[in-house]
Amino acid sequence: MVFPFHNSLKASRIKAKIDRDTAYPKHIAIMMDGNGRWALRRGLPRTAGHYAGMKTMENTIRICKKNDVKILTLYAFSTENWKRPKAEVEYIIGLIHEFIAEDTLHEMNRNRIRINFIGDLSRFSTETQNLMRNAAALTKSNSDMVVNFAVNYGGREEIVQAIKGYLKEGSVELSEEEFERYLYTSECPPPDLIIRTSGEKRLSGFLLWQSAHAELWFTSEMWPSFNEYLLYKAIHEYQCRKRRV
Repeated sequence: MVFPFHNSLKASRIKAKIDRDTAYPKHIAIMMDGNGRWALRRGLPRTAGHYAGMKTMENTIRICKKNDVKILTLYAFSTENWKRPKAEVEYIIGLIHEFIAEDTLHEMNRNRIRINFIGDLSRFSTETQNLMRNAAALTKSNSDMVVNFAVNYGGREEIVQAIKGYLKEGSVELSEEEFERYLYTSECPPPDLIIRTSGEKRLSGFLLWQSAHAELWFTSEMWPSFNEYLLYKAIHEYQCRKRRV
């Protein structure tokens, strides 16, 4: 089941204002926040919110691909999420399995989308790790778009792991450029635009190093309600800002 984007007329109008040739974001990162609250407000179990959020995520990938966004980084599962009830955590991990099932991989390959999983994968079961690595391996030759899924991800933890990686080699004088080679996102430029849903206005440990010069955009809409109009609105506002760096 696909949850269609709403406000198509509003989306078309604001899309017409976007200039593809001027300050167009190549890398968008999204903090997909508010699944549980979206469900509870509707009298539904939190798991229903996570399922709806996955469908919104799938549609967002398609819309970004259609609009020539080259890199999309999605905060899918933080290191803090392990503190949630065990049944909820297991359901979220089950959705990861569902997303990277064979049909989804075929769609990604048809659209020449490369999948990466960034974060500390070691805490997941062997089965889950293998599924993630298999999805990355099967799509590694795709070059039209990259989708990074941040799972068991924490920005401080990433920086600590990068420092450990550098110290392990320790043969090159450290610079910002050299340090970035040890980050999970070493193959990608930093995000131009970071979007967070649910009304929260903080990074919560997401891409702490990489966000230094990113534009931040917030919406009070919960992630399952995120739509094409809001994506275009974020891009349009990004283009309207005066970037000095």
